[in-house]
Amino acid sequence: MTTPPALLLAGIGTRDEGHATAFHAFVRELAKRHPDLPVAGGLTGPGSHPLSDAVTRLVGEGVSRFAVVPLTLIPAAPPRDGIAATLAQEAERHADASFASARPLGPHRTLLSVLERRLDEALGNRPRLPSDRAETTVLLVGDGSPLPEANAEVHRAARLLWEGRGFAGVEVAFSSLAAPDVASGLDRCAKLGASRVVVLPYFLFAGDALERVRQQAEGWGLAYPEVEVVSADVIGPAKELADLVMERYEEVADTAGRAGFGDEAHAFAHPDTHADAH
Repeated sequence: MTTPPALLLAGIGTRDEGHATAFHAFVRELAKRHPDLPVAGGLTGPGSHPLSDAVTRLVGEGVSRFAVVPLTLIPAAPPRDGIAATLAQEAERHADASFASARPLGPHRTLLSVLERRLDEALGNRPRLPSDRAETTVLLVGDGSPLPEANAEVHRAARLLWEGRGFAGVEVAFSSLAAPDVASGLDRCAKLGASRVVVLPYFLFAGDALERVRQQAEGWGLAYPEVEVVSADVIGPAKELADLVMERYEEVADTAGRAGFGDEAHAFAHPDTHADAH
């Protein structure tokens, strides 16, 4: 029986210790759920628990085949600067190891369902009439990226979240690196006639960015009390997220050890946009 490839969870490096802690807690939880599968994870760039350490540890345990799942909702960096670059370096350091990389996680239909649940939680989870949603506008807030195509993925998620769910509209803002910011996004919602806005973070895990978004939303709400502003929670370590990671793992597990890393790296720059969200 062929040994399955290891599951390597890859995240973008951050100095946000809260986000990093949540990332590694999720990695540990996945490892507990799948005790027969080698599971490890790490972050690119400087900071604690780098991705290179996770690879080195698994190689030391005899692993030579890696199925890499990026814990990102969008292609967060060009291949030369992000996860793909780190994996290319690891492929050079460990000549006998092979890496097959999956696509980013969003906007998958199961994550859209989690986002919808976060919206309902923010609104109180009480029985609602269809008219309640019709009077609610959503401001979906992404991390923001210097890559226009990455920011476009947040706009795509907003469109998919709006389709068929009965909200007055779903607008987009970014926490950094891209426009509009949260205040400008709320300005747009108000100009479009919104009386209630749910600020919905398009983040996997909580951290400093979430707190900034909430503070900005609260500050705007104090300045414009005629608009009700409600803050929702992040996607978080939901069961749907864990299931999606394993779905991505299965997509590339068969190619780990057969495909060269270079061919797989393009997934980070040009994510496949087929039927996930349908």
